[in-house]
Amino acid sequence: MGRKTFCYHLLLHFALLFILSNAEDISLRPQALDSFNLSLIQNAGSCSYEVIISTSCSSSKYTRDQISLAFGDAFGNQIYAPRLDDPSSDTFESCSSDTFQITGPCAHQICYVYLYRTGPDGWKPVSVKIQGYNSFPVRFDYNVFIPSDTWYGFNYCGSSSFAPLHKISGWFLYPLLVVVASLLVV
Repeated sequence: MGRKTFCYHLLLHFALLFILSNAEDISLRPQALDSFNLSLIQNAGSCSYEVIISTSCSSSKYTRDQISLAFGDAFGNQIYAPRLDDPSSDTFESCSSDTFQITGPCAHQICYVYLYRTGPDGWKPVSVKIQGYNSFPVRFDYNVFIPSDTWYGFNYCGSSSFAPLHKISGWFLYPLLVVVASLLVV
């Protein structure tokens, strides 16, 4: 295979990757979890996580709902944060972001997150961002109302379309395409 042919193939692969990374995939939408055993959650731990939850502007002005969070890695390290809501504050107010410092077991790359909501108001998060000691920052995009009394979220553990790696940022892809295109000109 000649240099020019190789470059065309490389360019074609990156173009296809770009198209696929921006395509909407139903598997990337949050799903209800049939069963979730909280007795498996390890509450003791010494690692800190920063969790930022953004609430949609189409959510109610405020919510009285009780909202809990569970997340973890593919190795069974699970972190559970019950009752993140605080009715006496502006937590989960529409068009806002709330930051939580959560302590739990030291997990590796976070690959699943589930939210649990119970109450009369309804609540629509935009995203959940999690950053921890042993993992790259990860963002899970919801943008849907969370059903009541159901663990609802994402599990990319063991998936080839792991959320943080699924979409390639434009700041990385565009310069790479420019380099490949410049190889074609030479």
